Amino acid sequence: MRPLAADVQGQGDTLVVFLHGIGGGRGIWAGSVQAAAKAGFKAAAVDLPGYGDSLDAGPATLANMAQRVATFVDAQAAQRTVLVGHSMGGMVAQELVARRLVAADALVLACTTAAFGKPGGDWQQAFVAERLAPLDRGLGMAGVAARLVPGMVSPNALPAAAAFAQGVMAGVPEATYRAALQSIVAFDRREALAAITVPTLLIAGEHDRTAPPAVMRRMAERIPGSRFTVLRDAGHIANVEQPQAFDHALVAFIAELRSPEGRASPSPSPDGVNESGRATLH
Repeated sequence: MRPLAADVQGQGDTLVVFLHGIGGGRGIWAGSVQAAAKAGFKAAAVDLPGYGDSLDAGPATLANMAQRVATFVDAQAAQRTVLVGHSMGGMVAQELVARRLVAADALVLACTTAAFGKPGGDWQQAFVAERLAPLDRGLGMAGVAARLVPGMVSPNALPAAAAFAQGVMAGVPEATYRAALQSIVAFDRREALAAITVPTLLIAGEHDRTAPPAVMRRMAERIPGSRFTVLRDAGHIANVEQPQAFDHALVAFIAELRSPEGRASPSPSPDGVNESGRATLH
């Protein structure tokens, strides 16, 4: 089985691995990969199994995704590894840490969650039904994207950003989407949050209804010493809607890993960041 397809840029002893969401692909991270590489890191965005050029990488389940990403990371032989996961990619990152498949040195969890609620609950069933309805009507992934993306972006999202996200989602194979959806709704790593001991940054979108800021804040409160940031005028696809603010927060956070004391002086927040700070356990 071939390695996961990846776009790799930059050099350095810190590897930054970007993991996309259920409606994504490695191309969704193009700007962030460039920003990380420019900052002096080795940046890699992968196509998870079943996506893009990783169609032959096994089933689109969280378990297989985590295993295949771990294999990819091992092959890079980096001194330090940072996992950056958006939505489903954030779940993959949590799986990698919880199962100790990757010795991550830091995590960036964007617009994601630690669980999908009560299995078989009303919210969970409604979530699945809404996302499968266009497929069940024969409208394909283009129909899914047309129905979902407008509600996933912020009210002020640039048309180009929404169109880009819609195009990426439309290109996801239907079988991959169905398999990944069934896998993520069974995801629950809430009890593993307190065991995360590496520096962790959580990034929420102000208008995200899939992983709302309030939900992500509670998640951050369960990760010792984590940080929590909300990006203004961003919905669920925050890295596409507010790329400058997202990449600034990402790069500034990772840069602290290589400072002499392990932390860098706080850098000014760019426009688009309206909340940042340490989350503490209650």
